[in-house]
Amino acid sequence: MSLEIQLTGKIAIVTGGGTGIGKAIAASLATCGARVAIASRNRARLDAAANEFQSKGLAVLPVTMNVRSKPEMQRAVGEVAERWGAIHILVNNAAISGLSKIDDPDDSYWYDIVDTNLNGMYLITKEVLRHMPNHQGGRVINISSVLGKFGVPGYSAYCTAKHGMIGFTRALALEVVGRGITVNTICPGWVDTAMATRGINETAALQGITPEQFKAQAMAAVPIQRFIDADEVAELVCYVASELARGMTGQAINICGGQTMI
Repeated sequence: MSLEIQLTGKIAIVTGGGTGIGKAIAASLATCGARVAIASRNRARLDAAANEFQSKGLAVLPVTMNVRSKPEMQRAVGEVAERWGAIHILVNNAAISGLSKIDDPDDSYWYDIVDTNLNGMYLITKEVLRHMPNHQGGRVINISSVLGKFGVPGYSAYCTAKHGMIGFTRALALEVVGRGITVNTICPGWVDTAMATRGINETAALQGITPEQFKAQAMAAVPIQRFIDADEVAELVCYVASELARGMTGQAINICGGQTMI
């Protein structure tokens, strides 16, 4: 039995694909044979990532997209469909994080986090499903977090959005199952990215300790005693995107080193 993942002929969109986990996912999908549109608000990051991928012979298309803007998102999805045709795989990875304490007099960060992480996912999924063919291995893969499984003080907006992604996954999976499309969520724990570094710095300041002290505490709470690598998340995405995972839908899959087991 071969477990080689083949995505040749598949068209994918990865939001937040210019850096971090999204960039790793885009690279892995392309390495498995998919043509991948990498989407981001930041054109400079997109172009840098696209140049890197293309230098390795990977088929990628950079598209500027703010998932919070429906007209802009529709234009970008239309650009991908016009260039490559039907879209088979959507990876909802675009996200922002940060402290949003309940006693903060400014509500703007709450709205920013929920609007990007939750409403943005809804808007692009709705649009991409219009271009996703029936019974041809359609995949919607949402990148949530272990904070979609438990709470962390000071991160109520992020936890709310990431919990909401799991609920969205479970409902949508049943809504599109008749089309032969699967919908799943992946929930990473600590991943060694720039976003994680910002979280470490913020939480350390909140607790009155150094970032190094907080990172040591965080790692000690992970049974495997290390952070997850972005490539590990990307490899799991490729599996879920493939025919090997055709019987899996409506699931919230942890990749967290045992940080949570729910």
